[in-house]
Amino acid sequence: QVQLVESGGGSVHSGGSLRLSCAASGVTYYMYYMGWFRQAPGEEREAIAIIDSGGSTRYGDSVKGRFTISQDNTKNTLYLQMNSLKPEDTAMYYCAAKAPGCNPIMSSGNCYLSSAVFRYWGQGTQVTVSS
Repeated sequence: QVQLVESGGGSVHSGGSLRLSCAASGVTYYMYYMGWFRQAPGEEREAIAIIDSGGSTRYGDSVKGRFTISQDNTKNTLYLQMNSLKPEDTAMYYCAAKAPGCNPIMSSGNCYLSSAVFRYWGQGTQVTVSS
């Protein structure tokens, strides 16, 4: 019901910036929550930023103050502006979508920043940051 296609990844030096895009299509109901996640080899998938249909956001601790999630509902596109990139930001970045239900933005909830509750995923885009 939802198709997600990421773009914008690449290689940058430490301190640089990149903007990721995620083109979404399908049933809007299943895109109530949209998020960016990343996974480095041998590591767990990590939540970077999540946004709901009303524009409320939540960020992972490792990217607060450096990354900004936004969405353009007229274009059905999700963005992730990444500034002050560090080598430890190197990973595959994924866009994901979730229907209403368990709230991954609410810190007191049992699915807070959880990738497990997101049903739809893009194929990923690689970000590599060199020192």
